Amino acid sequence: MAEPLRTVVADDHYLVREGTRRLLEMSGEIVVVGAVGNADELLDAVRRLTPDVVVTDIRMPGGQWRAGFEGIDAAHRVHAEHPGVGVVVLSQYSDALFAFELFKHGTEGFAYLLKDRVGDLEELLGAIRAVASGGSVIDPKVVEGLLARRDVREEQEELTPRERDVLREMARGRSNGGIARALHLSISSVEKNVNAIFTKLGLENSADVHRRVAAVLAYLGP
Repeated sequence: MAEPLRTVVADDHYLVREGTRRLLEMSGEIVVVGAVGNADELLDAVRRLTPDVVVTDIRMPGGQWRAGFEGIDAAHRVHAEHPGVGVVVLSQYSDALFAFELFKHGTEGFAYLLKDRVGDLEELLGAIRAVASGGSVIDPKVVEGLLARRDVREEQEELTPRERDVLREMARGRSNGGIARALHLSISSVEKNVNAIFTKLGLENSADVHRRVAAVLAYLGP
């Protein structure tokens, strides 16, 4: 059995912070080594406790951080000082502009999830596992909202409906096997669609999870 992932939880609301801590520890996969209430305390905890993963709220008022972006700015600082530490940002904002802000310097080791994922333990654990191994995740609800309102592109190389389905599953951080099971496709069919997505978006074909999130960002971006 794999060693539990050492995690620091950051949220300015005590009840939310403690609820998240207890939920994660009940899974048996996580040991919460620190639970803090603001971005400054988060950075200090990471330096002292050397966690594998940070789970932080996007908003933690106070200090010299950008209002409303405290968690994202802290995530970038954590990654700059401790590149091996994965960061899951929990947000109440489904607007993809906040997700783009998190991923603007790169996707590896970051996840952007809506806060209601705290109640979906498997989704949250999946994101934690992904960032711990250098992967990335974007909340599927953010992707769904953008795809629903996205204008049809004028370019010839538009993604097909099946490729869009695969793209949604990429956003969940799923492997080709996971996508195949979710969409009831063969592995070879998934691989074909993944290759087509990378080709249409001008991205080098790669098995890296963060490359898959790069595909999501490239397609949904302005």
